[in-house]
Amino acid sequence: MLFDLRGRGRRRTVQVIYITLAIIFLLGFVGLGVGGGFGSGGIFSAFTENKGSGGASFSSEVRKYKKLTQQQPTSVSAWEGLLNAQLHEAGGEAYVTRSGAVTEKGKELYAQIAQSWRRYLALNPTNPSTRISKEVLQVFTEEGLNDPAAAVQVLQIIVGAEPNSAHYYSFLAAYAYKAHNTRVGDLAAQKAVGLVPSVDRPRLKSQLAALKKNPTGTETTTTTAPASGTYTVPGTVSTPAGSPSGKKK
Repeated sequence: MLFDLRGRGRRRTVQVIYITLAIIFLLGFVGLGVGGGFGSGGIFSAFTENKGSGGASFSSEVRKYKKLTQQQPTSVSAWEGLLNAQLHEAGGEAYVTRSGAVTEKGKELYAQIAQSWRRYLALNPTNPSTRISKEVLQVFTEEGLNDPAAAVQVLQIIVGAEPNSAHYYSFLAAYAYKAHNTRVGDLAAQKAVGLVPSVDRPRLKSQLAALKKNPTGTETTTTTAPASGTYTVPGTVSTPAGSPSGKKK
């Protein structure tokens, strides 16, 4: 829809790039840890804390909530219950390898999660679950369904709920630039820059500008910020490989 992350050699690149981008915020900026689906430990925890979920299966929960959504198709809570169950199930060993790669079976489940997510949004919930949004984000990245336009939509929900998160505004800017949607990218970048400490603003602004200029590039630029240490802003971005944790409320 907005942009395409497909490309030879991109898969490994985006994995490395995500880690470097996350380091920017984990080391460089204050107060960017987020709660909810990504966990109180920040962006890594949603996709790494419970990755794989061992041999646990939530298939019975999935069946339960599928039946409930059939009985109550306009129930927001029923669809949230189904998404929770599916996201939990997506952490199973059948869906993600030990190295964190999503299996073909996992991608099939991701497609079901995407369908549930769209049905959920179609109900126009007053306050879409931020926690679920953060976990669903992984479903739409390159390691999942590779639907970056849907990822942008999810990010817009997240920043709407967390308007002071430079972290997610930076992600939104990166995805928008890759979509060649400079208006959204510029607005998100401006917001991100305004939310970080003043000492970090010039460098973040410069690196987001570089990303705008070369949104599909695979090279990264490393700089050293006096107050924040060394960090890298990539030319592209993705969330980490693996599967959503699907923590319930």
